[in-house]
Amino acid sequence: MTPEIRPAWRHTLALLGLLLAGAVGVGVLLGYPWQALALMALGVVFWHYWRLHQVLLQLGARRRTPPNGGKTAWAALERLLFRSQTEMRTRKRRLLAMLRAYRAVAAALPDAVVVIDRNHQRVLWFNEAATPLLGLHYPRHHNTPVAAALHPLPMAQWLAAGRNAAPMLDVASPVEPSLRLDLRLIPYSDELWLLLARDVSKLLHLEQMRQDFVANVSHELRTPLTVIHGYLEMLDADEHPDWGPQLDEMRRQSQRMARLVEDLLTLSRLEAREGLADEHVAMAPMLAGLKREADALSSGQHRIDVEDAAKVDLRGASRELHSAFSNLVSNAVRYTPAGGIITIRFMREANGGATFSVRDTGHGIPAAHLPRLTERFYRVSTSRSRETGGTGLGLAIVKHVLGLHGARLHISSEIGKGSCFECRFSADRVCAAPLAHIENAPP
Repeated sequence: MTPEIRPAWRHTLALLGLLLAGAVGVGVLLGYPWQALALMALGVVFWHYWRLHQVLLQLGARRRTPPNGGKTAWAALERLLFRSQTEMRTRKRRLLAMLRAYRAVAAALPDAVVVIDRNHQRVLWFNEAATPLLGLHYPRHHNTPVAAALHPLPMAQWLAAGRNAAPMLDVASPVEPSLRLDLRLIPYSDELWLLLARDVSKLLHLEQMRQDFVANVSHELRTPLTVIHGYLEMLDADEHPDWGPQLDEMRRQSQRMARLVEDLLTLSRLEAREGLADEHVAMAPMLAGLKREADALSSGQHRIDVEDAAKVDLRGASRELHSAFSNLVSNAVRYTPAGGIITIRFMREANGGATFSVRDTGHGIPAAHLPRLTERFYRVSTSRSRETGGTGLGLAIVKHVLGLHGARLHISSEIGKGSCFECRFSADRVCAAPLAHIENAPP
Protein backbone atom coordinates (compact mmCIF):
# COMPACT_ATOMS: atom_id res chain seq x y z
CA MET A 1 0.00 0.00 0.00
CA THR A 2 1.43 3.34 -1.10
CA PRO A 3 2.01 6.19 1.40
CA GLU A 4 -0.75 8.17 -0.30
CA ILE A 5 -3.34 5.38 0.14
CA ARG A 6 -2.50 4.40 3.76
CA PRO A 7 -3.79 7.59 5.55
CA ALA A 8 -6.81 7.80 3.26
CA TRP A 9 -7.70 4.18 4.05
CA ARG A 10 -7.38 4.80 7.79
CA HIS A 11 -9.55 7.90 7.50
CA THR A 12 -12.21 5.90 5.65
CA LEU A 13 -12.22 3.10 8.26
CA ALA A 14 -12.50 5.63 11.06
CA LEU A 15 -15.42 7.35 9.33
CA LEU A 16 -17.20 4.06 8.76
CA GLY A 17 -16.64 3.09 12.40
CA LEU A 18 -18.16 6.34 13.60
CA LEU A 19 -21.17 5.94 11.32
CA LEU A 20 -21.80 2.36 12.47
CA ALA A 21 -21.43 3.34 16.12
CA GLY A 22 -23.83 6.21 15.63
CA ALA A 23 -26.34 3.96 13.90
CA VAL A 24 -26.22 1.42 16.74
CA GLY A 25 -26.64 4.19 19.30
CA VAL A 26 -29.66 5.63 17.52
CA GLY A 27 -31.17 2.15 17.15
CA VAL A 28 -30.80 1.46 20.87
CA LEU A 29 -32.53 4.70 21.75
CA LEU A 30 -35.41 3.96 19.37
CA GLY A 31 -35.67 0.30 20.29
CA TYR A 32 -34.64 -1.01 16.81
CA PRO A 33 -30.88 -1.51 16.94
CA TRP A 34 -30.53 -4.24 14.26
CA GLN A 35 -32.84 -2.54 11.80
CA ALA A 36 -30.89 0.71 12.15
CA LEU A 37 -27.62 -1.14 11.65
CA ALA A 38 -28.95 -2.84 8.49
CA LEU A 39 -30.13 0.45 7.04
CA MET A 40 -26.80 2.02 7.80
CA ALA A 41 -24.94 -0.88 6.08
CA LEU A 42 -27.12 -0.53 2.98
CA GLY A 43 -26.35 3.19 2.91
CA VAL A 44 -22.63 2.51 3.10
CA VAL A 45 -22.83 -0.05 0.23
CA PHE A 46 -24.83 2.37 -1.88
CA TRP A 47 -22.31 5.12 -1.17
CA HIS A 48 -19.39 2.87 -2.25
CA TYR A 49 -21.28 1.84 -5.38
CA TRP A 50 -21.88 5.50 -6.21
CA ARG A 51 -18.18 6.32 -5.72
CA LEU A 52 -17.20 3.36 -7.92
CA HIS A 53 -19.55 4.64 -10.57
CA GLN A 54 -17.90 8.07 -10.41
CA VAL A 55 -14.46 6.50 -10.86
CA LEU A 56 -15.62 4.50 -13.88
CA LEU A 57 -17.04 7.66 -15.44
CA GLN A 58 -13.69 9.40 -14.99
CA LEU A 59 -11.85 6.48 -16.61
CA GLY A 60 -14.10 6.56 -19.66
CA ALA A 61 -14.36 10.34 -20.04
CA ARG A 62 -12.27 12.10 -22.70
CA ARG A 63 -12.07 15.24 -20.60
CA ARG A 64 -10.34 14.77 -17.29
CA THR A 65 -11.55 16.66 -14.22
CA PRO A 66 -9.11 17.25 -11.37
CA PRO A 67 -10.08 15.24 -8.25
CA ASN A 68 -11.32 16.95 -5.12
CA GLY A 69 -9.19 17.23 -2.04
CA GLY A 70 -11.03 14.62 0.01
CA LYS A 71 -9.24 12.35 2.45
CA THR A 72 -11.12 9.12 1.78
CA ALA A 73 -9.69 6.09 -0.03
CA TRP A 74 -11.88 6.87 -3.03
CA ALA A 75 -10.49 10.38 -3.23
CA ALA A 76 -6.93 9.02 -3.07
CA LEU A 77 -7.77 6.51 -5.82
CA GLU A 78 -9.13 9.31 -7.99
CA ARG A 79 -5.92 11.29 -7.51
CA LEU A 80 -3.78 8.29 -8.46
CA LEU A 81 -5.87 7.61 -11.55
CA PHE A 82 -5.70 11.27 -12.54
CA ARG A 83 -1.90 11.28 -12.20
CA SER A 84 -1.56 7.99 -14.13
CA GLN A 85 -3.78 9.30 -16.93
CA THR A 86 -1.81 12.54 -17.07
CA GLU A 87 1.51 10.68 -17.35
CA MET A 88 0.12 8.31 -19.98
CA ARG A 89 -1.25 11.15 -22.11
CA THR A 90 2.06 13.01 -21.81
CA ARG A 91 3.90 9.88 -22.93
CA LYS A 92 1.51 9.45 -25.87
CA ARG A 93 2.01 13.06 -26.93
CA ARG A 94 5.79 12.59 -26.80
CA LEU A 95 5.59 9.39 -28.86
CA LEU A 96 3.26 11.01 -31.40
CA ALA A 97 5.62 13.99 -31.69
CA MET A 98 8.56 11.64 -32.32
CA LEU A 99 6.53 9.68 -34.87
CA ARG A 100 5.53 12.87 -36.70
CA ALA A 101 9.17 14.04 -36.65
CA TYR A 102 10.45 10.75 -38.11
CA ARG A 103 7.69 10.76 -40.68
CA ALA A 104 8.53 14.34 -41.64
CA VAL A 105 12.19 13.38 -42.01
CA ALA A 106 11.31 10.44 -44.28
CA ALA A 107 8.95 12.64 -46.28
CA ALA A 108 11.64 15.30 -46.76
CA LEU A 109 14.26 12.88 -48.06
CA PRO A 110 15.19 13.34 -51.73
CA ASP A 111 15.34 9.55 -52.09
CA ALA A 112 12.18 7.51 -52.47
CA VAL A 113 11.30 5.53 -49.32
CA VAL A 114 8.70 2.74 -49.51
CA VAL A 115 7.61 0.55 -46.59
CA ILE A 116 6.65 -2.93 -47.77
CA ASP A 117 4.71 -5.69 -46.00
CA ARG A 118 7.01 -8.68 -46.28
CA ASN A 119 4.37 -11.40 -45.97
CA HIS A 120 1.96 -10.00 -48.56
CA GLN A 121 4.47 -7.86 -50.50
CA ARG A 122 2.20 -4.83 -50.47
CA VAL A 123 2.94 -1.11 -50.26
CA LEU A 124 2.13 0.20 -46.77
CA TRP A 125 3.61 3.71 -46.93
CA PHE A 126 5.79 5.88 -49.14
CA ASN A 127 7.15 9.42 -49.01
CA GLU A 128 6.63 12.27 -51.47
CA ALA A 129 9.80 11.50 -53.45
CA ALA A 130 8.33 8.12 -54.43
CA THR A 131 5.86 9.89 -56.72
CA PRO A 132 8.31 11.48 -59.21
CA LEU A 133 10.85 8.64 -58.97
CA LEU A 134 8.67 5.52 -58.81
CA GLY A 135 5.25 6.76 -59.89
CA LEU A 136 3.47 5.93 -56.61
CA HIS A 137 0.37 7.99 -55.77
CA TYR A 138 -1.70 8.04 -52.60
CA PRO A 139 -4.24 6.51 -52.08
CA ARG A 140 -4.25 4.64 -55.41
CA HIS A 141 -1.13 2.60 -54.63
CA HIS A 142 -1.69 2.24 -50.91
CA ASN A 143 -1.90 -1.44 -49.90
CA THR A 144 -1.39 -2.58 -53.50
CA PRO A 145 1.06 -5.36 -54.56
CA VAL A 146 4.59 -4.04 -55.05
CA ALA A 147 5.07 -5.87 -58.35
CA ALA A 148 1.97 -4.21 -59.82
CA ALA A 149 2.71 -0.76 -58.38
CA LEU A 150 6.29 -0.69 -59.72
CA HIS A 151 5.75 -2.40 -63.04
CA PRO A 152 7.82 -2.98 -65.26
CA LEU A 153 10.62 -3.31 -62.67
CA PRO A 154 11.35 -7.01 -61.87
CA MET A 155 10.25 -6.66 -58.26
CA ALA A 156 8.87 -10.19 -57.74
CA GLN A 157 12.19 -11.92 -58.43
CA TRP A 158 14.09 -9.28 -56.47
CA LEU A 159 11.88 -9.47 -53.38
CA ALA A 160 12.02 -13.27 -53.49
CA ALA A 161 15.74 -13.06 -52.62
CA GLY A 162 14.83 -11.34 -49.34
CA ARG A 163 17.82 -10.46 -47.18
CA ASN A 164 20.15 -11.73 -49.90
CA ALA A 165 18.78 -9.33 -52.53
CA ALA A 166 21.64 -7.46 -54.18
CA PRO A 167 21.16 -3.74 -54.97
CA MET A 168 19.64 -3.03 -58.38
CA LEU A 169 22.04 -0.55 -59.94
CA ASP A 170 21.30 1.75 -62.86
CA VAL A 171 17.70 0.78 -63.65
CA ALA A 172 15.22 2.91 -65.55
CA SER A 173 12.50 4.67 -63.56
CA PRO A 174 8.92 3.45 -64.21
CA VAL A 175 7.91 7.11 -64.60
CA GLU A 176 10.66 8.41 -66.90
CA PRO A 177 13.10 6.02 -68.62
CA SER A 178 15.74 8.77 -68.76
CA LEU A 179 15.90 8.73 -64.95
CA ARG A 180 18.35 6.13 -63.71
CA LEU A 181 17.80 4.70 -60.25
CA ASP A 182 19.68 2.66 -57.69
CA LEU A 183 17.33 0.40 -55.69
CA ARG A 184 18.19 -1.11 -52.32
CA LEU A 185 16.12 -3.43 -50.13
CA ILE A 186 16.59 -3.17 -46.36
CA PRO A 187 14.79 -5.87 -44.26
CA TYR A 188 14.72 -4.01 -40.95
CA SER A 189 12.21 -6.38 -39.26
CA ASP A 190 10.59 -9.76 -39.80
CA GLU A 191 7.39 -8.19 -41.14
CA LEU A 192 8.51 -4.95 -42.80
CA TRP A 193 11.01 -4.11 -45.54
CA LEU A 194 12.31 -0.75 -46.62
CA LEU A 195 12.80 0.01 -50.31
CA LEU A 196 15.13 2.92 -51.08
CA ALA A 197 15.37 4.42 -54.59
CA ARG A 198 17.98 7.06 -55.43
CA ASP A 199 18.24 9.14 -58.58
CA VAL A 200 21.77 8.61 -59.95
CA SER A 201 21.22 10.16 -63.38
CA LYS A 202 23.55 13.10 -62.70
CA LEU A 203 26.23 10.86 -61.23
CA LEU A 204 26.10 8.56 -64.25
CA HIS A 205 26.23 11.56 -66.56
CA LEU A 206 29.30 12.90 -64.75
CA GLU A 207 30.92 9.47 -64.87
CA GLN A 208 30.27 9.28 -68.60
CA MET A 209 31.80 12.74 -69.05
CA ARG A 210 34.86 11.62 -67.10
CA GLN A 211 35.23 8.50 -69.22
CA ASP A 212 34.87 10.50 -72.43
CA PHE A 213 37.39 13.05 -71.22
CA VAL A 214 39.97 10.39 -70.33
CA ALA A 215 39.42 8.57 -73.62
CA ASN A 216 39.67 11.76 -75.70
CA VAL A 217 42.75 13.07 -73.90
CA SER A 218 44.47 9.69 -74.12
CA HIS A 219 43.69 9.45 -77.81
CA GLU A 220 44.95 12.97 -78.49
CA LEU A 221 48.20 12.29 -76.62
CA ARG A 222 49.11 9.35 -78.85
CA THR A 223 50.11 11.48 -81.87
CA PRO A 224 52.47 13.93 -80.09
CA LEU A 225 54.01 11.07 -78.13
CA THR A 226 54.64 9.16 -81.35
CA VAL A 227 56.32 12.23 -82.86
CA ILE A 228 58.47 12.81 -79.77
CA HIS A 229 59.46 9.16 -79.61
CA GLY A 230 60.34 9.16 -83.31
CA TYR A 231 62.62 12.20 -83.04
CA LEU A 232 64.31 10.73 -79.99
CA GLU A 233 65.11 7.59 -81.96
CA MET A 234 66.67 9.73 -84.68
CA LEU A 235 69.07 11.35 -82.23
CA ASP A 236 72.37 9.45 -82.02
CA ALA A 237 74.14 9.56 -78.66
CA ASP A 238 77.47 8.79 -80.38
CA GLU A 239 77.37 12.13 -82.18
CA HIS A 240 76.75 13.97 -78.93
CA PRO A 241 78.37 11.97 -76.09
CA ASP A 242 77.35 14.55 -73.52
CA TRP A 243 73.68 14.00 -74.39
CA GLY A 244 73.75 10.23 -73.85
CA PRO A 245 72.27 10.05 -70.31
CA GLN A 246 69.63 12.69 -71.11
CA LEU A 247 68.55 10.95 -74.30
CA ASP A 248 68.26 7.58 -72.53
CA GLU A 249 66.12 9.11 -69.78
CA MET A 250 63.91 10.89 -72.35
CA ARG A 251 63.39 7.62 -74.22
CA ARG A 252 62.47 5.79 -71.00
CA GLN A 253 60.01 8.49 -69.98
CA SER A 254 58.41 8.69 -73.44
CA GLN A 255 57.97 4.92 -73.46
CA ARG A 256 56.46 5.04 -69.96
CA MET A 257 54.08 7.78 -71.07
CA ALA A 258 53.13 5.72 -74.13
CA ARG A 259 52.32 2.72 -71.90
CA LEU A 260 50.24 4.96 -69.64
CA VAL A 261 48.22 6.26 -72.59
CA GLU A 262 47.68 2.73 -73.90
CA ASP A 263 46.47 1.57 -70.47
CA LEU A 264 44.07 4.52 -70.22
CA LEU A 265 42.68 3.73 -73.66
CA THR A 266 42.29 0.08 -72.65
CA LEU A 267 40.36 1.09 -69.52
CA SER A 268 38.14 3.41 -71.56
CA ARG A 269 37.33 0.61 -74.01
CA LEU A 270 36.52 -1.77 -71.16
CA GLU A 271 34.25 0.76 -69.40
CA ALA A 272 32.37 1.45 -72.63
CA ARG A 273 31.57 -2.25 -73.10
CA GLU A 274 28.57 -3.81 -71.40
CA GLY A 275 29.42 -7.35 -72.44
CA LEU A 276 32.05 -9.47 -74.14
CA ALA A 277 32.09 -11.93 -77.00
CA ASP A 278 31.52 -15.52 -75.93
CA GLU A 279 34.66 -17.04 -77.44
CA HIS A 280 36.36 -20.31 -76.69
CA VAL A 281 39.58 -19.29 -74.94
CA ALA A 282 42.24 -22.01 -75.11
CA MET A 283 44.09 -21.87 -71.80
CA ALA A 284 47.00 -24.19 -72.60
CA PRO A 285 48.43 -21.97 -75.39
CA MET A 286 47.74 -18.89 -73.26
CA LEU A 287 49.67 -20.32 -70.31
CA ALA A 288 52.57 -21.15 -72.61
CA GLY A 289 52.52 -17.60 -73.99
CA LEU A 290 52.45 -16.11 -70.50
CA LYS A 291 55.51 -18.16 -69.56
CA ARG A 292 57.40 -16.87 -72.59
CA GLU A 293 56.46 -13.29 -71.71
CA ALA A 294 57.53 -13.76 -68.09
CA ASP A 295 60.87 -15.31 -69.15
CA ALA A 296 61.55 -12.41 -71.52
CA LEU A 297 60.67 -9.80 -68.89
CA SER A 298 62.64 -11.58 -66.18
CA SER A 299 65.77 -12.06 -68.33
CA GLY A 300 66.66 -15.16 -66.34
CA GLN A 301 66.55 -13.43 -62.92
CA HIS A 302 63.56 -15.44 -61.64
CA ARG A 303 62.31 -19.00 -61.71
CA ILE A 304 59.00 -19.16 -63.60
CA ASP A 305 56.79 -22.20 -62.86
CA VAL A 306 53.59 -22.87 -64.81
CA GLU A 307 51.07 -25.51 -63.75
CA ASP A 308 47.89 -26.42 -65.63
CA ALA A 309 45.96 -28.60 -63.18
CA ALA A 310 42.55 -27.74 -64.61
CA LYS A 311 42.92 -29.08 -68.17
CA VAL A 312 39.90 -27.01 -69.22
CA ASP A 313 39.28 -23.84 -71.21
CA LEU A 314 37.29 -20.68 -70.55
CA ARG A 315 34.51 -18.83 -72.33
CA GLY A 316 35.04 -15.12 -72.86
CA ALA A 317 37.16 -12.61 -74.75
CA SER A 318 40.62 -14.00 -75.45
CA ARG A 319 42.28 -10.61 -75.93
CA GLU A 320 40.93 -9.12 -72.71
CA LEU A 321 41.71 -12.22 -70.64
CA HIS A 322 45.26 -12.29 -71.97
CA SER A 323 45.62 -8.61 -71.06
CA ALA A 324 44.43 -9.25 -67.50
CA PHE A 325 46.60 -12.35 -66.97
CA SER A 326 49.61 -10.64 -68.54
CA ASN A 327 49.25 -7.69 -66.17
CA LEU A 328 49.32 -10.01 -63.15
CA VAL A 329 52.36 -11.89 -64.46
CA SER A 330 54.30 -8.71 -65.35
CA ASN A 331 53.53 -7.22 -61.93
CA ALA A 332 54.86 -10.35 -60.25
CA VAL A 333 58.09 -10.17 -62.26
CA ARG A 334 58.57 -6.43 -61.65
CA TYR A 335 57.99 -6.53 -57.91
CA THR A 336 59.86 -9.76 -57.10
CA PRO A 337 63.58 -9.44 -56.34
CA ALA A 338 66.09 -11.37 -58.40
CA GLY A 339 66.25 -15.04 -57.44
CA GLY A 340 62.56 -15.18 -56.52
CA ILE A 341 59.97 -17.72 -57.68
CA ILE A 342 56.84 -16.90 -59.68
CA THR A 343 54.19 -19.59 -59.94
CA ILE A 344 51.42 -19.40 -62.57
CA ARG A 345 48.68 -21.93 -61.87
CA PHE A 346 45.34 -22.79 -63.48
CA MET A 347 43.16 -25.19 -61.46
CA ARG A 348 39.59 -26.38 -60.99
CA GLU A 349 37.38 -25.57 -58.00
CA ALA A 350 35.00 -27.84 -56.10
CA ASN A 351 31.99 -25.80 -57.30
CA GLY A 352 32.84 -26.47 -60.95
CA GLY A 353 34.59 -23.16 -61.54
CA ALA A 354 38.23 -22.47 -62.27
CA THR A 355 40.94 -20.23 -60.80
CA PHE A 356 43.91 -18.60 -62.50
CA SER A 357 46.49 -17.55 -59.94
CA VAL A 358 49.87 -15.83 -59.92
CA ARG A 359 51.98 -16.28 -56.78
CA ASP A 360 55.32 -14.60 -56.13
CA THR A 361 57.93 -14.49 -53.40
CA GLY A 362 58.32 -10.73 -53.40
CA HIS A 363 58.28 -8.20 -50.59
CA GLY A 364 54.58 -8.61 -49.86
CA ILE A 365 51.89 -5.96 -49.46
CA PRO A 366 50.66 -4.55 -46.10
CA ALA A 367 47.09 -5.57 -45.32
CA ALA A 368 45.95 -1.92 -45.13
CA HIS A 369 46.69 -1.46 -48.85
CA LEU A 370 44.93 -4.59 -50.18
CA PRO A 371 41.38 -3.11 -50.48
CA ARG A 372 42.66 -0.21 -52.62
CA LEU A 373 45.02 -2.02 -54.97
CA THR A 374 42.52 -2.03 -57.86
CA GLU A 375 42.02 1.75 -57.72
CA ARG A 376 43.48 3.74 -60.59
CA PHE A 377 46.98 5.06 -59.99
CA TYR A 378 47.01 3.71 -56.44
CA ARG A 379 50.55 2.77 -55.43
CA VAL A 380 51.79 1.00 -52.34
CA SER A 381 55.27 2.46 -52.91
CA THR A 382 55.59 5.33 -55.37
CA SER A 383 59.35 5.09 -55.68
CA ARG A 384 59.31 1.34 -56.34
CA SER A 385 56.57 1.70 -58.97
CA ARG A 386 58.54 4.34 -60.84
CA GLU A 387 61.67 2.20 -60.73
CA THR A 388 59.85 -0.75 -62.26
CA GLY A 389 58.04 1.34 -64.88
CA GLY A 390 54.51 0.59 -63.68
CA THR A 391 51.59 2.83 -64.68
CA GLY A 392 49.34 2.11 -61.69
CA LEU A 393 46.53 0.94 -63.98
CA GLY A 394 47.29 -2.75 -64.36
CA LEU A 395 45.10 -4.05 -61.53
CA ALA A 396 42.30 -1.65 -62.51
CA ILE A 397 42.33 -3.25 -65.97
CA VAL A 398 42.31 -6.72 -64.38
CA LYS A 399 39.31 -5.80 -62.22
CA HIS A 400 37.32 -4.49 -65.21
CA VAL A 401 38.10 -7.50 -67.37
CA LEU A 402 37.08 -9.93 -64.64
CA GLY A 403 33.92 -7.94 -63.95
CA LEU A 404 32.88 -8.26 -67.59
CA HIS A 405 33.42 -12.04 -67.29
CA GLY A 406 31.48 -12.31 -64.03
CA ALA A 407 34.67 -13.31 -62.22
CA ARG A 408 36.25 -12.04 -59.00
CA LEU A 409 39.77 -10.98 -58.07
CA HIS A 410 41.03 -12.21 -54.70
CA ILE A 411 44.30 -10.82 -53.32
CA SER A 412 46.28 -12.23 -50.40
CA SER A 413 49.69 -11.16 -49.25
CA GLU A 414 52.10 -11.46 -46.34
CA ILE A 415 55.03 -9.17 -45.65
CA GLY A 416 58.31 -10.89 -46.45
CA LYS A 417 56.65 -13.96 -48.03
CA GLY A 418 55.05 -12.62 -51.19
CA SER A 419 51.59 -12.17 -52.71
CA CYS A 420 48.99 -14.23 -54.52
CA PHE A 421 46.47 -12.87 -57.06
CA GLU A 422 43.58 -15.22 -57.92
CA CYS A 423 41.07 -14.80 -60.75
CA ARG A 424 38.06 -16.94 -59.81
CA PHE A 425 35.66 -17.90 -62.64
CA SER A 426 32.23 -19.42 -62.12
CA ALA A 427 31.23 -22.80 -63.54
CA ASP A 428 29.34 -21.30 -66.48
CA ARG A 429 32.64 -19.84 -67.77
CA VAL A 430 34.37 -23.24 -67.86
CA CYS A 431 34.28 -25.49 -70.91
CA ALA A 432 36.06 -28.66 -71.99
CA ALA A 433 39.45 -28.31 -73.66
CA PRO A 434 40.29 -30.11 -76.94
CA LEU A 435 42.60 -33.08 -76.57
CA ALA A 436 45.32 -31.37 -78.60
CA HIS A 437 45.42 -28.48 -76.14
CA ILE A 438 45.69 -30.84 -73.19
CA GLU A 439 48.60 -32.73 -74.75
CA ASN A 440 50.45 -29.45 -75.41
CA ALA A 441 49.69 -27.99 -71.97
CA PRO A 442 52.58 -26.87 -69.75
CA PRO A 443 53.70 -29.55 -67.30
